[in-house]
Amino acid sequence: MAVVKAFRAVRPKKEYASLVAALPYDVMNSAEARQKVKGNKYSFLHVDKAEIDLPEDIDIYDEKVYLKAGENLKKLVSDGVCEQEAKPAFYIYRQIMNGRSQTGLVCCASIDDYLNNTIKKHENTVAAKEADRINHVDYCDANTGPIFLTYRNNAQISAIIESYTENNGSEYDFVSENVRNTVWVIDDDEIIAKLSSLFSAVPALYIADGHHRSASAVKVGLKRREQNPGFTGDEEFNYFLAVLFPDTELAVMDYNRTVRDLNGMSEEGFLQKLSEKFDIEPENEAYRPEKRHTFGLYLGGKWYKMRLKEGVADEADPLARLDVSILQNEVLSPLLGITDPRADKRIDFIGGIRGLGELEKRCSEDMCAAFSMYPTSIADLMAIADSGNVMPPKSTWFEPKLLSGLFIHNLS
Repeated sequence: MAVVKAFRAVRPKKEYASLVAALPYDVMNSAEARQKVKGNKYSFLHVDKAEIDLPEDIDIYDEKVYLKAGENLKKLVSDGVCEQEAKPAFYIYRQIMNGRSQTGLVCCASIDDYLNNTIKKHENTVAAKEADRINHVDYCDANTGPIFLTYRNNAQISAIIESYTENNGSEYDFVSENVRNTVWVIDDDEIIAKLSSLFSAVPALYIADGHHRSASAVKVGLKRREQNPGFTGDEEFNYFLAVLFPDTELAVMDYNRTVRDLNGMSEEGFLQKLSEKFDIEPENEAYRPEKRHTFGLYLGGKWYKMRLKEGVADEADPLARLDVSILQNEVLSPLLGITDPRADKRIDFIGGIRGLGELEKRCSEDMCAAFSMYPTSIADLMAIADSGNVMPPKSTWFEPKLLSGLFIHNLS
């Protein structure tokens, strides 16, 4: 059963919150981050992507980057921009984007829940990316970015959170990146105890976004345990920063694919091969799939609708029936020779937030064809995690992104 823990967050003073809060480190490159922070010395990107404060030619995995991250984090506190909460608390974090709201509980989750699979995963991680975040957490001595977790909706939990937001004033309320971000502080011991008790009956939490950050946080926690053989389990390094959202409030966007070439085939030959497994018809405009097992194809400056033929997918298999699996197993691997999409340089992934126009743009620049996808559902994500399987890479794109810098969890 799930363990959630109140904690003494290091967080911005109210007047600095909108300046400190930043998009997560992995949605932009270093050059974009350097542009983003111009005129804002308080941006949390100075912590999450500290290479922006070092020479442009520095290796982003250089130890100097992690040292600078730790230094910049300490400076936010010493300069009076951020301060640590006086007592352990939970926090409510609400985001509203394009009229849709999602409200989660900010807390600390247990590394043991991750290890015993109470916190379930649906993606593999890449060693180099894990190592980067391990160093970042270790040198900062803190979890700086929250893990995005979900759980099957619990009416009692939702009622408490809704009542609290209706009857208490917010701590932060600002708009960033066209998203309204509102935060409430729960420092009432009775409510904290009630929520902790209710979550202890929740059978599983699921990682929606943040597999690398969670794996790294756990490995740092295990490293600290080795360094402190007399640990009790109550130390902060036994926990990591998370925001828990009920599944009913989340929306998954499409995660589209572009490919660099047709593996030696002509456009006509490729379409002919596709027609063995898909019904294909031309479209007059950019095609966004409206249901499962349909795909858009942009090829030769034209859009096509691809509909999977009956009997191709194994509907009884939660992994095989995913559209991302179907595209990989029926198109990318056998026809285009892209057997390892995680490593193959001939494929790229475009988050749905960038729109279908981005697919057309890439095909006019450096790619040959693009596929628009129907979004993976939260139910599918949970089914995959429950079955112990992992999805193909880049299967889900969540919006809005959780901002970093509003809550920092110190490990000591």
